Amino acid sequence: MMLNSGKTRLAAASVATLMTVSLAACGSSSNDNSSSGGSTPTGGSSTTAVTGAAATTTAAAGLRATLTDLLTQHVYLAGIALKMAVDNGGDLKKPVVVAAVNALDANSVALSKAIGSVYPAAEKPFLQSWRQHIGFFVNYTLGVATKNTAMANKAKADLDGYRTSFGQLIHSVVPELPAAAVAQELVPHVATLLATIDSLVSGKGDAFALLEKAAAHMPGTADILAGGIAKNKGLAGNVDSDASNLRSGLTYLLDSHVDLAGIALAQAVSKGGNLKDPSVVAAVGALDQNSVDLSKAIGAAYPAAETPFLQSWRQHIGFFVNYTLGVATKNKAMAAKAKSDLNGYRTSFGQLINSVVPELPADAVAQELVPHVATLLTTIDSLVAGDGNVFKDLSIAAAHMPGTAGVLSGGIAANKKLS
Repeated sequence: MMLNSGKTRLAAASVATLMTVSLAACGSSSNDNSSSGGSTPTGGSSTTAVTGAAATTTAAAGLRATLTDLLTQHVYLAGIALKMAVDNGGDLKKPVVVAAVNALDANSVALSKAIGSVYPAAEKPFLQSWRQHIGFFVNYTLGVATKNTAMANKAKADLDGYRTSFGQLIHSVVPELPAAAVAQELVPHVATLLATIDSLVSGKGDAFALLEKAAAHMPGTADILAGGIAKNKGLAGNVDSDASNLRSGLTYLLDSHVDLAGIALAQAVSKGGNLKDPSVVAAVGALDQNSVDLSKAIGAAYPAAETPFLQSWRQHIGFFVNYTLGVATKNKAMAAKAKSDLNGYRTSFGQLINSVVPELPADAVAQELVPHVATLLTTIDSLVAGDGNVFKDLSIAAAHMPGTAGVLSGGIAANKKLS
């Protein structure tokens, strides 16, 4: 597994290529820059090749999907926390900021436990290091927001130094991952989040698109880390198999769907339901781009399903918007209809998926969407009520998505006989 951006920076639009058997030829990006730290070996693989749904559930594929989920959530939760800090004048003690920061820290703890499950001695050092770099992002945000150039510059320098120390930490645990290569892999993570912060502070309107771009780097980082760990631990399966690529790609896209939906709905509520407000339009635009990327991912494997999938997916987002407006305006009839529409959507979506992937029963797909709908409705209720639980609820909603990605990828892998 080479440490280069064509392999690792799996932007949402390129996830579509993961569903084709010729994905290796489609992986390059236009800004490919090989790292100077050497390369990592291919992820661990079993001696007996597995095909179909089983190929998506190997230890190697599971590790990559888990890291994809946690790292994607890291970026979105960081973006949300930083936005809350900016919106509240940098007051880190405001309850809404504290709640957002707590949700972000819970993700950091989950990441450290994932590392600790394979390297127990590394759990605490990883958490300390990870929390440190989040603090540097906070310092940069406060520096830019208060026009304290010295503070902002120091934070950037601290982040640059952090990349080196983090690379050394990872290399000390996983020798298969060169320290310089890991440090280089963090360059776009730092750069894209700094760009997002700049946009948040300036109010330029492209912060949500930039946040999505920052998150799009995370599947590649997960690929790198999982490959090294799989090699080091001799995990069964292949981190970079077609089936593993598929599961990781869908995990990223579905995680992003929930987080971007939450952000868009939060913007709509904060602007009094004005869907024409520029910040709401920008957030909705980022969410819709994710919908397009999901439809293209489906269309790469099933061309005739791309348009129907996009129409269906956009429809259910509209139902969530209607529910939000209904609750926010105390229009019980509107909210009740939206819930009914979402219930009916589950059935029609299940039928659509089953018509394309017979290995996935319509009823099972519809049932799989029950917690997706329920957890997002709970998030919306919390958002409108302002009870302080919205970030925790959004994290719970997003936590369901890896399971959905597993179900979908398993069915598609079985249908396409992916290995």
